[in-house]
Amino acid sequence: MTKRLSLPMYDINHTVTEALIGTLAQLLAVRGITAKVEWHSDLLPHWRDRDLLLSQTCGYPLVKLLPEVQLVGAFQSSAPGCEGLRYRSWLVVRDEDQALSLADFRGRRAVCNSDDSHSGYNSLRYVVAPLAQQGRFFAETHFSGSHRQSLAALRQGRADIAAIDCITWALLQRNFPRELAGLTMIGETPLCAALPLITAAQTDSDTLAQLRAALTQLTEDERYRELCAANLIGGFATPERAFYDEVLQWEQQAATLGVTAL
Repeated sequence: MTKRLSLPMYDINHTVTEALIGTLAQLLAVRGITAKVEWHSDLLPHWRDRDLLLSQTCGYPLVKLLPEVQLVGAFQSSAPGCEGLRYRSWLVVRDEDQALSLADFRGRRAVCNSDDSHSGYNSLRYVVAPLAQQGRFFAETHFSGSHRQSLAALRQGRADIAAIDCITWALLQRNFPRELAGLTMIGETPLCAALPLITAAQTDSDTLAQLRAALTQLTEDERYRELCAANLIGGFATPERAFYDEVLQWEQQAATLGVTAL
């Protein structure tokens, strides 16, 4: 049976993403694993699919919504702001607000990609929680659907601040710098666990081992160095699932300070 393969989370330059996932599919085929590359707009059902061979999700859905999936590993990123298997978000505002601190955004408008995003929602809630009053900090919080749409909302004056995944920012800076025009960073979130690569609960141990072998070859073989660099991938590692507990701890810490939502 053909299994499903996707890498949806950093599809900024689609040509580059296609080359990456196509190469991975070839490395799997050599190992006797047939994978169908798919592109989904509704990701949660895809991640829950019994035939999911490999995809990349966010740490927040992993700990909140995907208890049954298996953790394959995670990419190490070479993007500024990343360290080892951890990444962070930049706090992004319009240039006109570049002299302000996070505390100055009390009562203003935030924009997030979605409420199940660590980088755009959970991390922002975590850093504003100590500044909140009676569980609130922002006057409004809007949801855009993606980091790119959040940046558009900032540029167009429909929101005032957003937490943007540092890898997304770096890929946009490289491929579509106009989308960052007029925007600047006034701060950052702490480091947290990088986006996990997952497979279905039904994937057997031999296939899981082959997945990890293919991902290791992809990130270590000299033939694919340029391809990985174009995707800001610097390595692959296999942390334990408990590595992602810190994502949930951020939610819990904000809740202890009275902030359960933005």
